[in-house]
Amino acid sequence: MAKTDYQTIDEYHQAFGGETLARMQTVRKIINELVPDATESISYQIPCFKYHGYLIYYCAFPKHISLSHPYSDAFWEHFKADLVGYKTSKSVIQIPMDKPLPEALINKIVAFRKKENETKATSNKK
Repeated sequence: MAKTDYQTIDEYHQAFGGETLARMQTVRKIINELVPDATESISYQIPCFKYHGYLIYYCAFPKHISLSHPYSDAFWEHFKADLVGYKTSKSVIQIPMDKPLPEALINKIVAFRKKENETKATSNKK
């Protein structure tokens, strides 16, 4: 893989085309609609969104799009049934390119992460 130095999500997206780009643009749109106050950035050379701390990352691979964050135990418990059939690790959910993009699931994941970050921010102020 060529060395990269992405400064913006737009620069990251420009490295892709076709269905991969369309999927990433959809993920970005979902995040921006659900968390309009989120800040877009590049972290670890992939798209990152911050809202009261790190909210979620995404990136593209030849066979999948990954949604990542060091997800909480509560997150995994909440999404246990929804994630059956997806390849996951402690911090990554892989969404296969050969299946429809699960927009409703991505909405739920982003909304859950938003609430987690808001709750954490509120409790940190106390």
